Amino acid sequence: MSFAARKVAAGDWDVELPGSYITEISEVRDAFEMMVNGMQKAFQKQAELEEERRFVITAVAHDLRTPLFALRGYLDGLEQGIAQSPDKITKYLAVCKEKSAQLDRLVEDLFTFTKMEHVQMDLHHQKIDIKFIILKSIDSLSPLARQKNLSISTHIEDDCFINGDVHLLERAMNNLLDNAVRHTPSYGEIVVQCYKEGNKIKFMIRDTGPGFSSEELHRVFEPLYRGEASRNRSTGGSGLGLTISQRIVRLHGGELSAGNHSEGGALLTGWIPVTNPG
Repeated sequence: MSFAARKVAAGDWDVELPGSYITEISEVRDAFEMMVNGMQKAFQKQAELEEERRFVITAVAHDLRTPLFALRGYLDGLEQGIAQSPDKITKYLAVCKEKSAQLDRLVEDLFTFTKMEHVQMDLHHQKIDIKFIILKSIDSLSPLARQKNLSISTHIEDDCFINGDVHLLERAMNNLLDNAVRHTPSYGEIVVQCYKEGNKIKFMIRDTGPGFSSEELHRVFEPLYRGEASRNRSTGGSGLGLTISQRIVRLHGGELSAGNHSEGGALLTGWIPVTNPG
């Protein structure tokens, strides 16, 4: 057992412990084996988390570089006087504003994602009307929707109360609607529904975009998975939005899933346990 302990200390988990007919020694041997197994699982989990952190940092750093490069190029153009006409200056400034907003979304997604492991300690529960959160999210994304001539229709019932964290739920809903707006072609439509069914508040967001491929349906909630990476990168997606939304919904005791509507387009559906207003 002493020899096995030294092997474990050196990082060798493949140890064989001697058996014994003496009860006390056998109990110590079993306890030692349980300890080694627990340490091995903890070590493997730590290695997986470290690998995920490196992957997240590398991927996000790559995505930050793209809008930064474009932003610097347009700012250099303004400084060097390449944009001389008022129309061209306006266009350059609009691109700079768009890229800065994209950077803001990427940083916010990264910040929220890194907090998710500890967010249970920071939940601020209160009674919330989901209708208010949905309408607020739609209002914040209306300018982008208008640019693409998208129509957003809502079918939201009253009395959709839940108990949760307002900030996090707004973040989740913003991500879901942002995903729909970015992937719906111009002159398309987005439909948002919310209603009470039994002890659940259910919500649904459908768009008239290309929908999810079979691979995307299996991996869409994986961190930094973006299906057609070039398409998502061009629309400013970080690959973390849907992951964050699902984790927030699950933190509130609910679930979020992805699918395709029978008439075409992506369909995101979720539910959160109901709270009776008092």
